[in-house]
Amino acid sequence: MILDLTDPTRPEEVGRWWMEGQWTAGGENTRLEGEEPSLPPSDPARRSLVCQLLVRRRRHPRHQRQTKPKLIAHLDWSPPFGWPTHSLVPIDVPIAGHRWMLVADEHVQPLDPTLSPELPAALWMVNITDETRPVPVSCFQLPELVGIETPLMTACHQPVETIIGNEVPAPGRHGLRVIDIANPLSMKQAAWWMPDVPAGNQRVCSNDVYVDHRGLIYLIDRNRGLSILERV
Repeated sequence: MILDLTDPTRPEEVGRWWMEGQWTAGGENTRLEGEEPSLPPSDPARRSLVCQLLVRRRRHPRHQRQTKPKLIAHLDWSPPFGWPTHSLVPIDVPIAGHRWMLVADEHVQPLDPTLSPELPAALWMVNITDETRPVPVSCFQLPELVGIETPLMTACHQPVETIIGNEVPAPGRHGLRVIDIANPLSMKQAAWWMPDVPAGNQRVCSNDVYVDHRGLIYLIDRNRGLSILERV
């Protein structure tokens, strides 16, 4: 749903887009190949089988309303990879003359438990220079998780939503990882930080991260609360 907030006290719906299978009032089936399509409220796009979604906005000539969003591209890598996609973050500054986007799969609710459980969910680098032909070029996985079957909710939740420079903070069950994206074809870990596990909790559960104009990193952990970090 797209809302016009010109008057914040009276939000007005001006447009709507949905994935095939979501419009139950129109008789669509809510299940798609065994999976229920969904979009989390805080993230640009999510679908278990569609890993990258781009929506072109058509503006109203008078009111500049985004009334008719339209799907222009999608990318599917499941199978062979079995984890659902959670978040995508465009990189505002071109790298090597190309446009890029990070796409985070989440280590929850596998599409098929038999699909490579020893491969943790990945943070993908996708070339979107041509937005109608998104191309994945590399991925980052926590090195210590590759090759072993790990508990659910272990890998990255979502990267920082505003990317400044070549380092991208990304939270998860292994605390905060800072990923160097200077070379989009070969992302690598630049730094990491692990919060303490509070009494009565078994695991860290870092969920969201924000970086302010000074470079301070604000990390939210479901069990630990708010931590404020500085990269030195």
